[in-house]
Amino acid sequence: MSFKKCGTWACMFFLAGLSMADGATDSVAALVPVEVAPSSTSQIEFITAEELKAKIARSQPITIIDVRSVTGMGNDERKIKGSIHVKLRRLKYRLGLPPLRDVPRDREVVTYCACPSDEAGIRAAQVLLDAGFKRVRVLKGGWVVWQKANGQIEPTPRGI
Repeated sequence: MSFKKCGTWACMFFLAGLSMADGATDSVAALVPVEVAPSSTSQIEFITAEELKAKIARSQPITIIDVRSVTGMGNDERKIKGSIHVKLRRLKYRLGLPPLRDVPRDREVVTYCACPSDEAGIRAAQVLLDAGFKRVRVLKGGWVVWQKANGQIEPTPRGI
């Protein structure tokens, strides 16, 4: 085998090795749970179910984003009245599409989930703050507390 061919093969093996190493790093990173950094949660504010119920009853301009997972929703085909269901992993992308694209950045936005410690709601709030929203809060206790408080609900449209 000539030196030129050897160099070409060596280069290809080197590049293939790099791409596998990069892919392996991504795979390992995907297995490590993502945690919200303590410094980022310090700016996250919460809203109680009673406060949110009052805002909805008074028809105040508020955007509510439901980031419950399909497993978090279970067989319950209901949501908070007027909320928009978005998968957390797609939230950043969906901010560029209607109806979220049209939400003013200074409007109050509330996120909620069905997590025991509001983890997905907090992550969603951080995505919104990073995107320039100014007034973002997380529903304390999420869907479980909302149901216990007899908050306003409506059916979730089919095909979410």
